[in-house]
Amino acid sequence: MNFAQRMSRLGTESAFEVLARARALERQGKEIIHLEIGEPDFDTPSHIREAAKRALDDGATHYGPAAGLPELREAIAKDVATTRQIPVAPEEVVVTPGAKPIMYFVITALVDAGDEVIYPNPGFPIYESVIDFVGGVPVPIPLREDSDFGFDLSVFEQKVSRRTRLIVLNSPQNPTGGVLELEQLGRIAEIAARYRIPVLADEVYKAFLYEGEFASITRFPGMKDLVIILDGFSKSYAMTGWRLGYGVMPRDLAEHVARLMVNSNSCTASFTQWAGIAALQGDQQPVARMVAEFKRRRDVIVEGLNRLPGVSCRSPRGAFYVFPNITALGRPSAEVAAALLNEAGVAVLGGSAFGAYGEGYLRLSYANSEANIRKALGRMEPVLARFAGR
Repeated sequence: MNFAQRMSRLGTESAFEVLARARALERQGKEIIHLEIGEPDFDTPSHIREAAKRALDDGATHYGPAAGLPELREAIAKDVATTRQIPVAPEEVVVTPGAKPIMYFVITALVDAGDEVIYPNPGFPIYESVIDFVGGVPVPIPLREDSDFGFDLSVFEQKVSRRTRLIVLNSPQNPTGGVLELEQLGRIAEIAARYRIPVLADEVYKAFLYEGEFASITRFPGMKDLVIILDGFSKSYAMTGWRLGYGVMPRDLAEHVARLMVNSNSCTASFTQWAGIAALQGDQQPVARMVAEFKRRRDVIVEGLNRLPGVSCRSPRGAFYVFPNITALGRPSAEVAAALLNEAGVAVLGGSAFGAYGEGYLRLSYANSEANIRKALGRMEPVLARFAGR
C-alpha cells in the first residue's frame, strides 16, 4: 500500500505510546505506577454523570448540529464571557469531541504550506505535529527553566514576522507547569495585534493554577477578534474519556471549523453535551477539591524529586505536571525514562518527547495518589543513583 507523503510528517503523542508499553508490562504481571498520562485520577462528578444518564433516557442519541447543541454553545458563551470578561456569542463557539480537534481544525483552516507558526517548546507535541502535517513551518520559542519556563520574548520578537500566520500559547503549560506572566502576555498581544496574527490560546489547564489568578490574552486591547480559545471538560471535570471540548473564535473562523467538523466527525455526541451543560452550570466544589488535592500532591512530589540523586525540580505554578531537570545524570531523557519504566516500574516521559528544548528533563504527572507518588519516588532512587554513579 502506498501512503501519502504527508503521513511521514505526522507525529504522535508519546504519553499514549508509553502508556501502551506500561500496559503491556502490566499484562505480564508487573506492577506499574502511572505518572506518564495527563489524566485526573478522580471520577467525573456525580451530577455530571446523572445528567448524561438523563439525556440518554430522554433520547439524546441522535445527530446534533455540527457546531454543537445550541444549549451547550450558549452555556459555554456565558462561562467564557464571565471567566475572561469579554463578550461572547454562541455563534462564536464550536463544540468538538475533545479539545484536540480545535488545534487540528484551526491550524488546518489558517495555515498554508510554507506559512510559519510560532509555538512553545517544550510543548504539547501535537502542535508541531499538525503544523508539519499541513505543510507549515514550525517556529519554536524556547521555554527555559531559568525564566520559570515562560516565553523567551527576545527570541519571540526576533522570530515573528509577516510570514507568521499563527501564534500558539499554552498557559498553564504542559509539560512544564509554567504560567505566562501578565507582562509576557501583554507583549505577545501587542505584537500579535500589530501584525494581525491570530493567537491559539490553549487554556485547558486554567482551573489548575496554584498561585495567583488566571489571566487570558483575551484581556488585552485588540485581541478579541484575533484569539481562538481552546478549552474543554477533560481536565477540570475529570472527563477525559467523554471527549468533549470546544473553541471560542471569530464567527468567520467558526464557520470554517464547523465545516471541518461536518467533514470529519459530523457532530459531537449529544448526551455528552448535556453532561457538559451540567458541568458548567452545576456545583463547582468538586473542581476546587480536586485542584486543592493536586496542589498538595505537587508539594509532595517536588520535595521528593529534589532529594533524588542527579535531580532538581522547580515547583510548577499550574497544570498537574512536574518537569525535573536531570542534566546532571549525563544521559538522554528517553534513556532515563525507559530505565525507570523497565527497572523501577514507574512510567514517566522523557522531556525530548515535547521538543528539542525538553531534552535534559522528565515529565511526571502527579494525577495519582500520594501513596503511589511516594512509592514511585522510592523506586526511582536506585535507578537514578546508578545513572549518577553513586
